[in-house]
Amino acid sequence: MQLGMIGLGRMGGNIVRRLMKQGHTTVVYDKDPKAVAATAADGAVGANALEEFVKKLEKPRTAWVMLPAGKITEATIEALSKLLEAGDVIIDGGNTFWQDDVRRGKALKTRGIHYLDVGTSGGVWGIERGYCMMIGGDKAVVDRLDPIFKTLAPGVGDIDRTKGREGRDPRIEQGYIHAGPVGAGHFVKMVHNGIEYGLMQAYAEGFDILKNANIDALPEDHRFDLDIADIAEVWRRGSVIPSWLLDLTSSALAQNQTLDNYSGFVEDSGEGRWTVNAAINEAVPAEVLTAALYTRFRSRKEHTFAEKILSAMRAGFGGHKEPK
Repeated sequence: MQLGMIGLGRMGGNIVRRLMKQGHTTVVYDKDPKAVAATAADGAVGANALEEFVKKLEKPRTAWVMLPAGKITEATIEALSKLLEAGDVIIDGGNTFWQDDVRRGKALKTRGIHYLDVGTSGGVWGIERGYCMMIGGDKAVVDRLDPIFKTLAPGVGDIDRTKGREGRDPRIEQGYIHAGPVGAGHFVKMVHNGIEYGLMQAYAEGFDILKNANIDALPEDHRFDLDIADIAEVWRRGSVIPSWLLDLTSSALAQNQTLDNYSGFVEDSGEGRWTVNAAINEAVPAEVLTAALYTRFRSRKEHTFAEKILSAMRAGFGGHKEPK
């Protein structure tokens, strides 16, 4: 199957490469000609302009936009929509605010263009591990593009099957879901990232407590000089709190237990704020997620070891770099 990709950054380029490894064909465009050339060298068909990109796509065209949420994505989808025809599909795989998806979906529908919002989780490791996808849009369009999503998804792997799921949509166990109409995909991904904030903060604070277990303020016989790199590793093996985030933490600590290569300045990418706002709109108490978001705000003023743990995890799963 053919897919067009606009945006060849940390995830866009790897999505294209994972598809090509499984026999799909791709057309790619990025404002950086070097990124286009590098992907074309791996087998993609490169385009130097949006108009050329559209002409190289087979009808009905499918164009996946993988750009930072906000103005650049908005402008790209608007320009793209003027070049496409009825029956074509635009996919937004970035971290767009779900209400923007609803608005875009309605506008594109009047032109006969289909719109899917695909919340995509997998970071820089997705090319090997696969991508967990949360999809919003018309069922018929999602089903038609299933070969694309199935290839990108991680698959069942070695995760134990959940009892009682017999008769349910088998795609879920493969790592992707048609969550509902336009907007539902990014809404689910938004909450996923809000939960991620809370999990990361819990790990970060726990390791900060371990690190400070030998401070002078404690009675001498209550102090422990703990090897936190080893603790992170042993928790990965048989405890009740293992996760990919803990894997990344263990790896970072094994390389540098002080994490002095991180400042502790932690950005928030937007989904945490949107999740808290959704909780407010729904009158749902979300104390942990809200506190985790506010802690990121505070990290920009003063830095603790907990924030260095957060920075290490973010670098591990998403390739995020700290501001200089």
